[in-house]
Amino acid sequence: MIVVNYFLAGLIWVISVMPFFILYGISDFLFLIIYYVIGYRKKVVFANLRNSFPDKSEKEIKKIAHKYFHNLCDLIIEVSKGKNITEKSLQHRMKSNDIGLLNKLYAENKSVLLVCGHSGNWEWLGMILKSYIKHEGFAVVKPLTSNFWEKYLTKLRLRFAKDGLVPFKQTFRVLVKNKDHCTLTLIAGDQTPTKSEIEYWTTFLNQDTAVFLGTEKIAKALNMAVVFCNIQRVKRGWYNFDLSLLTDDPKNTAEFEITEMHVSALEKAIIEHPDNWLWSHRRWKHKRF
Repeated sequence: MIVVNYFLAGLIWVISVMPFFILYGISDFLFLIIYYVIGYRKKVVFANLRNSFPDKSEKEIKKIAHKYFHNLCDLIIEVSKGKNITEKSLQHRMKSNDIGLLNKLYAENKSVLLVCGHSGNWEWLGMILKSYIKHEGFAVVKPLTSNFWEKYLTKLRLRFAKDGLVPFKQTFRVLVKNKDHCTLTLIAGDQTPTKSEIEYWTTFLNQDTAVFLGTEKIAKALNMAVVFCNIQRVKRGWYNFDLSLLTDDPKNTAEFEITEMHVSALEKAIIEHPDNWLWSHRRWKHKRF
């Protein structure tokens, strides 16, 4: 297994030094393997799409799935490219017109929870975000089971920053420790709780969905503004992340209001660009009853 890991790491390095026009040729070939030969999680993807969009025809579902798998292969290649891409190039490829919102919150000495979904290229956003913000930056991550790939991915994510990764279960502790600093914390709001962690259910994409309450609890406890980050693919290798303020006064929101706001914002983004989200994730593996 160690030999395989080092072989794959070497392959990623080779991919990372290739120009993008070659990489997307590799991605097209990878799509044929993943979609037609291996059939990677096709049943999961099609079931998720059919349940999320009951009004769409089978032809429309197949078209979204087809495009999704192309995007997934591009994502694999792009994350691999992250090993050697320059900071300047990544800034050029991952842009936002809304950074003024974060600058305004910083000027008000307001810490921020930046909530996103697994859309577009969230890994590239995590890598480059610190170069855009004035806040002290953190990103919440779920550790991998493989120690080798956990170290590899951590090093990759921190290429343009010395620190800032926070293990998922330590989020509140780290932010309490830094409550006197002006921080911005990137967190994915579409993670699936384990069965024992479920505290709240909502309707998301026409389905009963278990949702973590962590974003809302932290925002209220530490009086942090909540901003939704919508990462959209403009074209291959180019992304925009649009920012919208959900609340800068969390303590005056009703119970579950913040949770419903960020879930609703993500749902709207997915409906507008359905191929852009991570459909191969088993998001609805738990049932309400």
